[in-house]
Amino acid sequence: MTYQRTAKVIALPLPHADDGYEELFTAHFWGLVRLATLLGADDAEDVVQDAFVRLHRRRRALRDQNAALAYLRSSVCNASRSRLRHLRMARRRHAQLALPGAEGSAEHHVVRDEDVRELLEGVAALPARQREVLVLRYWLDLSERDTAETLGIAPGTVKAHTARAIAALGKRLKDEDTV
Repeated sequence: MTYQRTAKVIALPLPHADDGYEELFTAHFWGLVRLATLLGADDAEDVVQDAFVRLHRRRRALRDQNAALAYLRSSVCNASRSRLRHLRMARRRHAQLALPGAEGSAEHHVVRDEDVRELLEGVAALPARQREVLVLRYWLDLSERDTAETLGIAPGTVKAHTARAIAALGKRLKDEDTV
């Protein structure tokens, strides 16, 4: 007697046409990739794709379906921060080895246009939280409240980090001009 194995296919639930998931992806994917790039993620597209996958898995668990974009922004910020932390540790352990992909993506090269090179270097030199606040407030043009919600901090903390970051960035850019 011969036995045949049959492969069991597990179907994942597909998004419904009326849940807006595809529209959310289409409208915000590249903006979130730019956000991850500005926050320093070396694999920005992967970070954003992972955020969308997490949202897709949890979309029915969201208390407010209108909070999906805020959830995605938070996920991208957290994943970028985590990725940077991981890379810092890897660089410490393997300082003698070159990291693959150090030359950056095409999007990375566009962002590093000569006109904004000094500014981006100044932003990159800021502490992580200050950098995140500046990018969310001034690049994404989020309100203080939305920035606070995205980062899981108080609005007053957003104001303090913004003021410190602008002061530090101004001082750095001013110092570079005098050199």
